[in-house]
Amino acid sequence: MMKRYIGAFLTVLLLMGSLTGCGGSRQAEAQVFAMDTVMFLTACDGDGEAALQNAEAELYRLESMLSRTRENSEVSQLNAGGVCAVSEETYRLIGAAMEFGAATGGTFDITIAPVASAWGFTEEAYRVPGQAELTELLTHVGSRHVRRNDQQLPDGTYSVELDPGSQVDLGGIAKGYASDRMAAIYRQFGVTSGTVSLGGNVWACGTRPDGKPWVVGIQDPNRTEEADAYVGKLHLSDAFAVTSGGYQRYFEEGGVTYHHILNPATGYPAESGLTSVTVVAAESGTMCDAFSTALFVMGEERALDFWRSGVYDFDMVLVTDDGRVLVTDGIADAFEETEESGYVYKTVS
Repeated sequence: MMKRYIGAFLTVLLLMGSLTGCGGSRQAEAQVFAMDTVMFLTACDGDGEAALQNAEAELYRLESMLSRTRENSEVSQLNAGGVCAVSEETYRLIGAAMEFGAATGGTFDITIAPVASAWGFTEEAYRVPGQAELTELLTHVGSRHVRRNDQQLPDGTYSVELDPGSQVDLGGIAKGYASDRMAAIYRQFGVTSGTVSLGGNVWACGTRPDGKPWVVGIQDPNRTEEADAYVGKLHLSDAFAVTSGGYQRYFEEGGVTYHHILNPATGYPAESGLTSVTVVAAESGTMCDAFSTALFVMGEERALDFWRSGVYDFDMVLVTDDGRVLVTDGIADAFEETEESGYVYKTVS
């Protein structure tokens, strides 16, 4: 018998409701359902209403362009095969995804799409594929199967080509990119205090009106049924925070749990010793989104080595399956431990 589980819409990285209110009559709020996610946005100053109206429209636009399951999206047209003309925006996002994939040694890979479908995570038709099937599908996975022509076409588009049998899925980077777009819209309308929560992707805009940081709770992967069960809280200002965890989407079959974060090297759900990865950075939600997945696949030691390399500017919180919480020293002062959580906390440098 198979059971499937999908976490509640804010069990990954939650802006805590009691601490996010703008505390004044100028607060504008919006709730949007896009990219299969319930999203919450608040704006505490500037032209908040206009910002949120434009933000909502932008989320729907991005979904229509980047969704793999929408028939007429640019991604679906690309996955149909052959050479495809895509917008400059999609072209550059694919390029960013390939850059992050190369930087992380392939632990983030948008061409994992056929394998994800084999497991049923894209279509929500869950099953355990056989080894022979996975072995064949993995021959279509890897950046070598994607070719981008950097020569812009007369109509402003760019051509991208996929090898036969290969497909891309931007789901592992799209919400991060959307949070970057939300930040741009907030700036356009003079919003300097507010929040954007796109499921496990959060952007803390400025500070709260009282000057204090926004508070972001990191869900306890072992207590997902409890909405207020956190391994800790981050106190953030002008920062993106993205969490990836195997508890977000998974199913059980034959007494075995299979989660949706796949290792591109094996085709199986990653077994890295991590249950949750949160990546925090000031500049790029897109990067945070890609890296939260990649570092989850890497596991503790490789993730720490990657962070210590200093090639990219970010910090992180790692939750391990043996009950430890590792916080990099760049955000140690902003991290609040949860008393009596049962976890052992350590700051790493």
